[in-house]
Order: sequence, then C-alpha cells, then structure tokens
Amino acid sequence: MHSVLSKYYNYFFLIVILFYNLFPKKVRPYVLLLSSLVFFYLLSGWRVLFIVITIITIYLSTLWMEKIDDKKNIELSNCNSDDKKSIKEKYKRQKRLVLILCLLINVFFLFVFKYLKFFTININLLLNLFNAGYEFSILRLIAPIGISFYTLQALSYLFDVYNGKIEADKNFFRVALFMFFFPSIMEGPITRYSDTAENLFEGNKITYQNLCFGLQRILWGLFKKIVIADRLNILVKTVFSGYMEYSGPVIFLGALSYTIMLYMDFSGAMDVVCGIGNIFNINVPENFKQPFFSKNISEFWTRWHISLGTWFKDYIYYPISLSKPMKKMTNSLRKLLGNHYGPLLSGTFALFVVWFLNGLWHGAGWTYILFGLYHFVMISIGNITRTPFNKLYTKLNIQNSKILKGLQIIKTVFLVILGELIFRAETVGSAFIMIKKIFTSYKVSSWEISSLGLDVPDLFILILALIAILVISILREKGISVREKLASKNIFFRWVIYYLLIFSIIIFGAFGPGYAPVDPIYADF
Repeated sequence: MHSVLSKYYNYFFLIVILFYNLFPKKVRPYVLLLSSLVFFYLLSGWRVLFIVITIITIYLSTLWMEKIDDKKNIELSNCNSDDKKSIKEKYKRQKRLVLILCLLINVFFLFVFKYLKFFTININLLLNLFNAGYEFSILRLIAPIGISFYTLQALSYLFDVYNGKIEADKNFFRVALFMFFFPSIMEGPITRYSDTAENLFEGNKITYQNLCFGLQRILWGLFKKIVIADRLNILVKTVFSGYMEYSGPVIFLGALSYTIMLYMDFSGAMDVVCGIGNIFNINVPENFKQPFFSKNISEFWTRWHISLGTWFKDYIYYPISLSKPMKKMTNSLRKLLGNHYGPLLSGTFALFVVWFLNGLWHGAGWTYILFGLYHFVMISIGNITRTPFNKLYTKLNIQNSKILKGLQIIKTVFLVILGELIFRAETVGSAFIMIKKIFTSYKVSSWEISSLGLDVPDLFILILALIAILVISILREKGISVREKLASKNIFFRWVIYYLLIFSIIIFGAFGPGYAPVDPIYADF
C-alpha cells in the first residue's frame, strides 16, 4: 500500500497539474473528475464499481426526493387547509422510504466489505461456545479504498437533501466529483456538499501564488510524516509487539510515541490534501486545530478529526437528541433531576450511540469499539463534573489561572494517550495488560532503552522537529498565521525557508534500512 501511495505523491499529482492547466476553464472540473476516477482505479481496481454505484444511487435518490417535494407543493397549492397535514404526512413517508432504500444499499456495501468478516468471526465464536456444530464461512474481501470516507460524505449529501438544507443537484458530474475528489478519498476530510461542490467545479486556473501556498502546505505535511511519523514507527512497532517484555514507563513512551506518530501522520496527510486544494484554488476544510491544547476530552474531539466529529454530531447526535422519545425522556428527567442534570443524562444515550458508532467506524475490531466506549465514559464524566468543578475554580478564584489551564491540558493529553493505546493495541486483553503495567511496573532496564530502534541522532532529530511543530502550533493557537507572515517577507527569505524544509525532508527523513514508513491510518478504509 505504501509504495502505491508513494507513487501517487511523486507522480500522479504532478501529471494532473500539468494536464489541468492545458484545458479551458469549463473542461478543468472534468479533468479532476477523470483524474479521480483513474486514481481510484489504480488503488482499488475493479472495486471502483462500488463508488460508481454509490454515486448513482445517491444522485437518483436525491432527484427522486426532489420530485416528491415538487408533487407535494403542487398538491398543497390546490387543496383545502384541512387536507394539508395529511398531504404533508403522505409525501414525508414517501421521502422517508427513498431515504431508507438508499441508506440500505450503501450501508450494505460498507458492512460487507468492512464488517462482515468481524461479525462472522464473532458469530462463529458464539456458535462454538454453545456447541452448535456449525460455522459460517468467512469471506475475505478487499474493500475499495476510502469506502468509510466516501460513504459518510455521500450520506451527508443525502441527509441534507432529505432535510431540505440543500437542493438536489441535477448535474451528475458535479455530484460525482464531490463524492470522490482524489486528494481526499483516502483520509478525508469529510466535506459538506454546500461547502465544496460549487468550488470543485469552478475550474480556476492554477496561479503562481496558489502553487506556492499549496506547495508550502504539502512540504509541511511531508515533513510531519517523513521526518517524525516514519521515524517513530519503529519504536511504536517494537513496544506494541513486545509489550510483555517492557516496563510501564517504556510502554507509556510507546503509547506517547504512537499518539505523536498518529497526529503527525494524519495531520500531515491533511496538510497535503489542503495543499493540493490550495493549488487548484479549492477550499478544503481544516480537519485539525491544535488538539493538544485542549483542556478536556470533549474539547479535544472538536479539534481532532473535526469533519468526522461534526458528521456524527449533525447526523447522529442531534437527530437522536431531538427525537420525540428523547424529548419526552428529557422532560421527565428535568422534573426529576433539574434543568442541568436532567437534559445531560438524557443526552448521554445519544452520546453513547455516537461513540459506539465512532469506534466501530474506525475499524472492525473490539479494540476500536473499546476505544469509542472509553471516550464515551471520559466525556460523560467530564460533562457531569464540569459544573461543580467550575464552581470550585470560581470560588478559589483560579478559573483564569495559567497553571490550572496547564494542568488541564496535561490531564487531557494523558487521557488521550491511554485512548490511543487502546486504539493501537492488537487485542482488548493486551490493551488492559499495557495499561496495568503503566500504573504498576516502574523499573526500567538499560536493555529496554537500547532495544527501541532509535539511536541518539534519531532522538536529536525528533526533538528538534517536535520543537518546530510546537512553535508553529503555539503561534497558530494565538491566531498568528505563519503562512501569511512568511508571505510578507522578501523572496530571498521565503526561499531560504522553502529550501530548509525541502532539505530537512531529504536529509532527515526516515528513509532506508531500519525504518518502517507509516501507511496512512485510513488507507485501507
């Protein structure tokens, strides 16, 4: 997988740039569409058929919904006021049936490719437990690349049309380009149709300024991945594969390294995607916002993988919370527990569903489900305790204390590290063993330190690179745009920075024997 993706970064993107500007404005969106189709085919082969099916079903379903609304409006304009309610209900049911049919088709493909094996294995375990004497055969299917991303993106468009937030687009090619624009097909971000579709189809010419801004962002992303993430991968693999041999501090170091590696790899990939968007003058939404400056887990997930969190909030959490049964439960609990804890407790059910599905979305495995449930518990505890703690901080007059904020950030980072340990662990059992060791096994041997795969130069490079990342993050957290500051400098200074970044990647990148490049986390999704 990594070699294929490397070819994409090195060759495919450059070819697209060259061809894109050769064509007139009206043709350029189709160049991007064809490029996306070719890219998807190169990575998934004949499985490109499934994203084509997704595009067609979503496109036809939304047009169908639009026709239902047109019929409803015509009938409403020619009826008595007494009949309006029944007419609205009739057409609402029709739209709902179309929605359900389209959902079933697309979720079915996602289930078969991503979850069928997991569910089959667990059903067989249950059958063996009860001595049923029968087992289901396990299908080993290779999923189309990016299936989790393009499915959620497609469903967001479907839901928005169903809810009347946007009109169904009659331009099939615009819908198709929105669904699988090649830079974001692997790892997102999960965009909204209203935010990107028109922008994708504008066909703006690549300018020198856009090219420079885009390449800056791409280089920064490659720096994160190649210099930091790929260098840390060997340590992470060593610790997580041999956790029984290591003490608590080393396991914690492995979990910390994995958390940093994950952030550098994923945010680096987003930098590349945003950079490509910059080049084509396409506005790709940010997916990270300095997550490690968060004061609690809830805030962390508003800064990390922002598009996924927003998707679950808008299409899972709110629909459940605002449903009639939940409103009744909220009113009952409000009377029993008060205006604060009543709604908070009723909303916990919706939160549970969100985090169970969030964990399952990340992967078909019990560690991913546990990862989701872990964050559900942490966020729930935070929601319950936030008000009394805020009252305490106000009483002590430390609510604005920098020390308090620092301690809150440290606590959040620690909880995130434990969560990522669960995410990375091979089994639920190994996750619990590793966490237990962190809190109970403190003796570190010299062998442990020497066996981690990183020498002194590696550590030195990592420290310098992480300091650079930290400085940039602090500036961004303060609202300072480093790119704008750099753009205001003279051309000599700018190119010195560019060359420093390029040579840093070339010289200090984790290439060659002894290193294990990280496959993008969602590459197989």
